Parts: sequence; C-alpha cells; structure tokens
Amino acid sequence: MPPPELDFRLDDFEAADERIEEKFWHAIEVEQDMLTALAEYHSPDGAHSFYVLHNGAVTWGIPGEPQIVALHLQRDLERGTFRFEHAELPLPAMAQSWLIHRGCPRDAIGLLPDAATAPADETTRALEQRLMDDGDHFALLHSYTRDDPDDLTTVVVLRALGERSPAPFRVLHEEVDGDAWTHTLREGGFATVDEAVQWCDDRLIGEAAPLPPVRLAARSTRISGTVPATPAKRPSGRNR
Repeated sequence: MPPPELDFRLDDFEAADERIEEKFWHAIEVEQDMLTALAEYHSPDGAHSFYVLHNGAVTWGIPGEPQIVALHLQRDLERGTFRFEHAELPLPAMAQSWLIHRGCPRDAIGLLPDAATAPADETTRALEQRLMDDGDHFALLHSYTRDDPDDLTTVVVLRALGERSPAPFRVLHEEVDGDAWTHTLREGGFATVDEAVQWCDDRLIGEAAPLPPVRLAARSTRISGTVPATPAKRPSGRNR
C-alpha cells in the first residue's frame, strides 16, 4: 500500500519573509518529491503541523547522513503566512521527541502503520518510548546511517546534558531486518566520546564488541533516556 501523498497544507499561505521562503525551499521543497511522511499531526485550529519525514534523496548524497526530518510548520492564520523549524535526525524516535518538545501532543505523533519498520521486541519498544520523552536531556554528537540492503544499520553518539554519570556518552545502535520489516534498538554507555565513536566505527567494519551497559551515578534517580536536544558539532573519526 503506497504512503499517502505528502501535503504541507500551505496552498493559501506564503512564507513570512524572503529569508524563510529561501530557507524552506532549500531545506524542504527542493526534495519534497523524495519525502515520505512517517507520522504527522495537525492542530485543530490549523495553526500548527508536525511531521516525521523520511528523505529518500539522502541515499544519493553523502554516505551516512541522517535520513529522518522533523518538521514543525507554524501558520499565521490572520496574515496567511508561515514559518517553520526543522531538524535532520538519524532515528524516527528522535524526530518524534523533537516535535513533542515543540508542542506536538505525544500521543498524536505515532508512526503511521506500515510507514516504517516495527519494533522487533519489547526492549526496542521501551527504549524508543524513553527517547520520545527525554529529548531535552541529550545532545547529538555523531551518527551514521547505512542503507546497504545487507546491513541496514544506524549508529548514534549522544552526550548527556547536566547528568553526573560515569558514562555520560551514549551509543544507540539500530539494526533493521528488511525481510521481517522490523528493527532492534540497543543502548550502551561510555566514559569518553572517543570510546563511543570508536565503537561505532568498529560496528561499521564488523568488529564491534557488545555494547557496555549504561551506568548511572549512584544517587541518580532520573530514568535514563537518549535523544538529542540540540545537535552539536561532530567529533572527528572514521565514518565508513
């Protein structure tokens, strides 16, 4: 069943100024025919729309770049203008979290049936739920998305913000089973960013050890979560 046609609901709106118009063209419109909605929500008053999008054009660009786009459209109903925010993220749950922390109702931005792979197990499902809730606790440092049919995998490095932990750097590792149309997601904790990036590099060449468990500080009672608040500059390291 083909995905529904993507509709940004902007037929009666124009960008609030020339800068926004140019930015929207380069960020969204130029590749609109390659964007697929994985989830979307529109506020009852029509002032806001939230999208989780897959950008198929990334496949033909720089290897490893994130393929998920979170888009928040903000319409001025009286003036007939719009503004927008967007973020390019490696995992759908990260995009959902980004949108939730910008006002999208949590229960309204679930992935559309058959639009994306399903969680393969309860561990994956629980981790994704935490990702959606804790989007303001982590910064994105590094990611690599591999869309090789024989190895559909994504690795992500995050840094905990304001958390006193012996493992402040986290790795998320997603693997997709293309035949079963499912995915698994796992999390590991590292003391340094170099160790975290090295694990990702090792995974991409097939030499990674099992992910180490996340260790929280002894007095920490906050539930661990993993998704970026604000993307940060990526560290150097092998990407292939």
